[in-house]
Amino acid sequence: MQQELEPTRARTPVVKKAAAGLVLVVVAALAVWLVIGIVKAIFWTVVVAAAVVAVLWALKTLFW
Repeated sequence: MQQELEPTRARTPVVKKAAAGLVLVVVAALAVWLVIGIVKAIFWTVVVAAAVVAVLWALKTLFW
């Protein structure tokens, strides 16, 4: 008894390749957005800390 096998495609369909490429682009964009957000958060934390130190220094210089 012979079993007939369905022919298999040697290549991935173009639609699957396009979808995979789109997924990679979206994930890369989200990763870049996340990294930029983290860098901005660190930057603004440093700016606020520097401003607080500057105000404390100015108050110390003027009143103590």
